[in-house]
Amino acid sequence: MKLLKGKTGLVFGVANHWSIAWGIAQAAVEAGARIGLNCLDEKALRKVAPLAQEIDAPLCLPCNVLDDEQLDTFFAEAERVFDGRIDFIVHSLAFAKRADLAGRFVDTTRAGYSRAMEVSAHSVIELSRRALPLMSDGGSILTLSYVGAERVIPNYNVMGPAKAALEANVRYLANDLGPHGIRVNAISAGPIKTLAASGIPGFRTMLKATADAAPLRRNVTQAEVGQAALFLLSEMGSAVTGEVLHVDGGTHVLAGVAH
Repeated sequence: MKLLKGKTGLVFGVANHWSIAWGIAQAAVEAGARIGLNCLDEKALRKVAPLAQEIDAPLCLPCNVLDDEQLDTFFAEAERVFDGRIDFIVHSLAFAKRADLAGRFVDTTRAGYSRAMEVSAHSVIELSRRALPLMSDGGSILTLSYVGAERVIPNYNVMGPAKAALEANVRYLANDLGPHGIRVNAISAGPIKTLAASGIPGFRTMLKATADAAPLRRNVTQAEVGQAALFLLSEMGSAVTGEVLHVDGGTHVLAGVAH
């Protein structure tokens, strides 16, 4: 069953084969979608372009989401490539300076806090505003969160408030865009070994602790997040918006567990 047959979408945040965004991109293509990819810059393009070729993506361009001109150029090209219409966007972008992930949260710098918020939370608003004219028949916007938005996670620090802001953005965007037939949701995924996660001090310990404590007694996989994304991107999730779906083996239901 091709849940996304005839659909088109943009996936932001693919960096390599281990990216959660890549798992979602693969699942979307296998479900019948045509997608476009972004990457940070020309250097990153060398890694992302071969992935785009693997899935026959008709669009793969550098696009730093902090640069309005690059965003405008990317969406103009997406409009051209996909004949003026897209059906979904996947936002899998987050960043914090390593210094602001280690040590005490109280020592977070003003610049570090602002950058984490701008990349990890505000960028989904920028993408949504530019996507709106291209979603004339409705659509779905999906972002990626983590339980650190709800609880204190060791060494997650500034990313916790950034993800909490992201989840609030999901609710406000869902309210704004609902009259246009556009649904906005988030997946709160369990820890998965990615390039971004490797920057969190003690991440390997976090993986083991989660696998030991989770009700399913294991970590989740990239592919499992991709399958959950299909539900939210497709008509199967047609009445779901403003939601944060936990795909974490049930870890979020536990109290006092070191994730």
